[in-house]
Amino acid sequence: MALKNRKPNIAVIIPAHNEEKSIVKVIKEIPKQWVETIIVCSNNSTDNTVLEAKKAGAIVLEESKKGYGWACAKGINYANNMSTKPEIIVFMDGDYSDYPQELPKVVAPIIKQNIDLVIGSRARGQKEVGSMTFPQRFGNQLSTKLMKLFYGVTYTDLGPFRAIKLDKLLALNMQEMTYGWTIEMQIKAAKQKMTYAEVPVNYKVRIGESKVSGTLKGAIMAGIKILWCIAKYKFKR
Repeated sequence: MALKNRKPNIAVIIPAHNEEKSIVKVIKEIPKQWVETIIVCSNNSTDNTVLEAKKAGAIVLEESKKGYGWACAKGINYANNMSTKPEIIVFMDGDYSDYPQELPKVVAPIIKQNIDLVIGSRARGQKEVGSMTFPQRFGNQLSTKLMKLFYGVTYTDLGPFRAIKLDKLLALNMQEMTYGWTIEMQIKAAKQKMTYAEVPVNYKVRIGESKVSGTLKGAIMAGIKILWCIAKYKFKR
């Protein structure tokens, strides 16, 4: 898929669980001149996330299976079945911790250099005080060091703000439907020798409480799952 120096068809997928207070802000700040489709995947939300996202003009899907990966997979399936398929999928969170207006910077390596996968690195950008917990920072540092050791790839973050060509994403055959989704993508891309890049992105304190890093159980479970994925895919053919 040749994308170099032309305007591609871009779809944004936003997994969201109970983000009624933030989802409209996220949708409104996505640069519409860059994006054809905005898909919000409500992951078992019990608040007004669905209603607010629809009012803001997004396509809204509902996924009852709990897990970040399940919500992302729902959006991917929808995008892949559109009459005109997007060429690039951008993922960002629905909690307003990312800066949606930075989307052009995240997709730039794909358009200008034909890169397959781009990770928005919070470690390389400016972080608002309190935006990342200690378990998040420590987990990122440990995980990226282990990925370099095991897979020979140099990352600084497992950030949720990322872009990937749709055909490359489908080729990954994503399986981790909970905490391991982001690192699975990076590991499988490495194993398939896909090209990758990082760009610095800024990060702010999210609206509402994190469902993962905001609880001790969530932080522990996420850490265990990430380490398991690193080891699992090292020895899996």
